[in-house]
Amino acid sequence: MSNLDHGKFTRVTTLFHSLLGLDVFLLFFSGYAIMFNDELWWLLALMGGADGVSAVHRVTGVGLIALIVFWVVLQVISPTGRSNFGEILPGKADIDAFIQDIQFMLGRADERHPNARQFGGYKADEVPLLSYIGKGVIFIFSAELTLLAVSGLLIWSKTGVAAFFQTKAAAAAFVTFHGLLGVIMLMGIMFHIFEHGFHPAFYPIETKAYIPRKLVPEYHSDGEPETTGIERLSLSPSWGWASTVFGAMTIIGIVSVLVGSILDEGYPVPRELAIGGGPSSLLMTIGINIGILVLGVGLVLSMYGNVLRIRWERQLEEEGDVGGGGGEAAMDDD
Repeated sequence: MSNLDHGKFTRVTTLFHSLLGLDVFLLFFSGYAIMFNDELWWLLALMGGADGVSAVHRVTGVGLIALIVFWVVLQVISPTGRSNFGEILPGKADIDAFIQDIQFMLGRADERHPNARQFGGYKADEVPLLSYIGKGVIFIFSAELTLLAVSGLLIWSKTGVAAFFQTKAAAAAFVTFHGLLGVIMLMGIMFHIFEHGFHPAFYPIETKAYIPRKLVPEYHSDGEPETTGIERLSLSPSWGWASTVFGAMTIIGIVSVLVGSILDEGYPVPRELAIGGGPSSLLMTIGINIGILVLGVGLVLSMYGNVLRIRWERQLEEEGDVGGGGGEAAMDDD
C-alpha cells in the first residue's frame, strides 16, 4: 500500500457502497434483459425467463428504495453522517475550483484548485473528502436513483400511473422516461467502472472504496512523508493493454445501448415512437452484449474489492493491529 490508498470513508459507507453497487448491477441486468430481450436472450433465460427477470427487477427495485431510505435516515441521525453531508454540499470553493480548472487547461493557471485535488502528488490531509467532480457525481447519481425508484414504483402500480397521468399516452411517456433514464445512468456507471478500475495508480481496483479509513494508516513509513508516495508506485505490466481494451469496450457498449434504445421498438421507446423496429443488426447485438460484459466486469471488481477488504482485516488481526497500524484513524467508524 502507498498513502494513495488512505481510506476516506467509514465502514458503514464502504458496506453501503458495496450493497448499492450489487443492487444497481442486478437492476441493470434484469432491466436490460427486458429491454433488449432479442439481443440478450441468454441473460433473459439465465434469470428465469420473463417471469423470473421481472421478479428480480422488482425485488432489487424494492432493495434500492430500502437502501435510499436507510442512507437518508443515517445521514440525519448519525453525527458522522451529518458532518459528511456538510462536506459533500457544493460551495463557492467548488465553483472557484471549476473555473480554475478551465483556466488550468487553457494554460492561464499554474496549478489546480485545492478543491479539485483527488490523489496524485498530495498528502491525505491535503485532499478534500470529495473533489468538486466527486460531489457532482454523487448528486447526479442520487437524483437518477431517486427518479428511477419513484418512476419504477408508479410503473409497477399501473393504476397509480393512470391516476397520476390520466391518459394512456402520458403513462407510456412515463415508462419511456424510466427506461431512458436507465440508459443515461448506465453510461455514467460504465465510465465509473472504467475510471475507478483502470486508473494507473489503483489498477485493478481502488481499494479506498472498500477498505474503511479506520483500517488504513495515515502513512506507511517513519515520519510523515511529503507526498502521497505516488513516486514509489510501479505501473502494472498489463495496465496498458487492459485499459485500452476495456476503454474501447466501454465506448462500444455505451454507444450500442444508446442507439439500440432508440432504434429498437417496444421498451423503453413505445412502438409508435420507435425509429426502427424489431431485432437489431448483428453488430448492434454484439455491441449491446459488450455493454453487459462491461457491467459484468464491474460486478466482479466490486466483489474483488470486498475480498481484498476481508483479507486486509484478517492480516491486521494476525498482526494484532486491528486499529490501523502505522497511523491513527481519521475518525472512528459508526
